[in-house]
Amino acid sequence: MKAIMVVGTTSHAGKSFLTAAICRILARQGWQVTPFKGQNMALNAYVTPSGGEIGYAQAVQAWAAKIVPRVEMNPILLKPQGNMTSQVIIKGKVIGTTKASEYYENYFNLGWEAITSSLERLALEYDFVVCEGAGSPAEINLKHRDLTNMRVACYLNAPTILIVDIDRGGAFAHVVGTLQLLEPQERNLIKGIIINKFRGQRSLLDSGIEWLENYAGIPVLGVIPWRDIILPAEDSLDLLERRSRSSQSDINIVVMRLPHIANFTDFDPLDAEETVSLNYLNLNESLGYPDAVIIPGSKTTIKDLMSLDKSGMAQQLQNYVAAGGVIFGICGGFQMLGQTVFDPDQLEGDEVSYTALKMLPLDTIITSEKIVSQRQTNSHYPQAGLPIMGYEIHQGITRISQSLSRFNVVKINPLFDDPNLGYVNESKSIWGCYLHGVFDNGAWRRTWLNYLRNRRGLPSLPTGIANYREQREANLDALADLVEEFVDLTPVLPK
Repeated sequence: MKAIMVVGTTSHAGKSFLTAAICRILARQGWQVTPFKGQNMALNAYVTPSGGEIGYAQAVQAWAAKIVPRVEMNPILLKPQGNMTSQVIIKGKVIGTTKASEYYENYFNLGWEAITSSLERLALEYDFVVCEGAGSPAEINLKHRDLTNMRVACYLNAPTILIVDIDRGGAFAHVVGTLQLLEPQERNLIKGIIINKFRGQRSLLDSGIEWLENYAGIPVLGVIPWRDIILPAEDSLDLLERRSRSSQSDINIVVMRLPHIANFTDFDPLDAEETVSLNYLNLNESLGYPDAVIIPGSKTTIKDLMSLDKSGMAQQLQNYVAAGGVIFGICGGFQMLGQTVFDPDQLEGDEVSYTALKMLPLDTIITSEKIVSQRQTNSHYPQAGLPIMGYEIHQGITRISQSLSRFNVVKINPLFDDPNLGYVNESKSIWGCYLHGVFDNGAWRRTWLNYLRNRRGLPSLPTGIANYREQREANLDALADLVEEFVDLTPVLPK
């Protein structure tokens, strides 16, 4: 199997986007190509057709390669859940929870076996693999137990690209320092350097590039300028680079930036709407009066509910709803909209139960069994009969509160054919569902946005539009075009 490895001098240097771009470039050349990331730590996850969890970034890279995502593309997924612990997912399935200090002692050998067996499986079906590293390959305190950077590159004898984010500053020092800390056999695999996120006049870099190439003996393959091409983020640090749209947008939507926010890739389709300004709000900030508030997914629902209370945001949300606001909760955010969240086995922490926001007559019980599946259904609201595709990833079962139903105060309607997927109240001010990817559905998204627009007296937008995946395809093509224009991949591409 032919291979390329992409590593970065730091986190967020551009590894994921470059991997996706190379996958699309090779796919356009006719190669059967697959992405691969041995180990990923992220709360943005995707459900494969087999019902396994992988990092959402690897799903995007699979789509870039024009293939279906599968668990072998990301055999180890770690999902942080606070208190220095993470849920461990191997080949798509949860196998346990571990402390950071115990992870490598308990899972290193199992993890490496999952990585090598996944690569062997992929080699049977694809003729090229584009591998992505994680963080930096030069963390000397972690290198002996690093499963996903140069260990994979050496295993595959893969020509490796080192990418650096010049927008952070110190790019030349980052490159030189990284190279100095690699072992000789690892350094020999570095066949090219890419400078990413450059703003300014390209000629100003020429003397620095000449010095770097002479010093390192490694060519600089290109300088990629800053472009506003939005791809799904890998983790919440990427939110720091998100810029809100101009105040000229018609609709303002706020997303709660929960401490354990998960799957905020759900909102990329809203961010891509030109008439929508999407802003992520820290819990210590003033909510104001946006057109809608979204409470996103959470890895630990009760802990984030406690954060809403402690910060005063829970009260702000209550005041906002009382003044006529609209709230939409997804997954953990949906659970928060109910009456009570029960955790009898204390899977999330010390609390056995916690009072939720009491906006919908629902109770949630956190369960050890995780529901992970792709779903197809039809909508009831905001318009009946719209086809919906999405996926579930949650621990917990949400049902109508028995104590409230006895008093006939249940006044909610199912959002979809399957009532277990979500509800909306009669006034359509509180919406909640378990369905990740619901906003990817173009007609449904526009219909929901038109509900918000009509409340403001704004004209409706056309609803006969394609689903977001077509826009994502255009973004992937634009990304590949950008890399092809500014980077010479010849030294690492197959002959």
